[in-house]
Amino acid sequence: MLSTDRPSGTTMLSLALAAALLAGGLAACSDDEAPAPTQADAQADKAPATRDGPAVTAVQPRQPPQVPITQATADSRLQKVLVGPQRTAAERARDQFRHPMETLQFFGIDRGKNIIEIDPGTGWYSAILSPMVKSMGSYYAAVVDDTLPGVPAYVAKDNAALKQRFASDRSSYDATRPLLRKYNPDQPVFGKPGSADMVLSFRNAHNWIAEGDAPAYFKGFFDVLESGGTLGIVDHRANPGPATDGVLGYVTEQQIIELATAAGFRMVGRSEINANPKDTKDYPDGVWTLPPSYALGDKDRAKYAAIGESDRMTLKFVKP
Repeated sequence: MLSTDRPSGTTMLSLALAAALLAGGLAACSDDEAPAPTQADAQADKAPATRDGPAVTAVQPRQPPQVPITQATADSRLQKVLVGPQRTAAERARDQFRHPMETLQFFGIDRGKNIIEIDPGTGWYSAILSPMVKSMGSYYAAVVDDTLPGVPAYVAKDNAALKQRFASDRSSYDATRPLLRKYNPDQPVFGKPGSADMVLSFRNAHNWIAEGDAPAYFKGFFDVLESGGTLGIVDHRANPGPATDGVLGYVTEQQIIELATAAGFRMVGRSEINANPKDTKDYPDGVWTLPPSYALGDKDRAKYAAIGESDRMTLKFVKP
């Protein structure tokens, strides 16, 4: 995917030439980022990755970090990103339910990761992940190709919103490469094999299960990750028991574990970071009855607000 090659040169002439090329590259680099999906975004991205913006005529070589990447430096960077201006007040207000600091620490994020986020919606986590790895790692959002026949209209709308988000704040997001790539949900390919070291998806797996595409998605994750790479999944958690069809938004942990292990992953951890014991999971309109969706409008709104957002599983897998 994204090159980590560094320039070489041993003579003063080659160094001067490299500097000139770098300056030209910095002036020429620009890319068009694309939109993303919302709550329903769980369906959006599966075909061979395609670049969504103008070609980059010169690529700035990645510079080695001046300070070793440690857990302490990663945590410090993440804390700064979480309070950054690229996140809206409404997004920060949901931290109490989504626990981004603890969740990303659990998954093992650091500034040097090459991350693919699957179906990011309008970019709640994109606004954290992309700035987090800017300049030292790489990030892109994999979204469903909205030009394919039969793709719902909301997908194009969400993709356009995410694209605009990236393009309107190039100081926060990486302006040297496309941040949004489209995929075909019927043939989910997320990039060159072995090109990523972290694939993350938040509150989407129930959609893949409902659509019958889940095994193909997990195979796509396995293929794009390098050996030792991490797959992190957060989703609305059904109570232990029979598998669900995902239509109401809830799926069991066992369903996700079986999908991941069947694709070749090894489970290495689960966390209760995003648990909510108040969630009774028995709503006629499913998980969308709860905030932030409030599917019933004002009906019993105070009751559902008191419950808060859904009970969620947080699972970590590794590609052997």
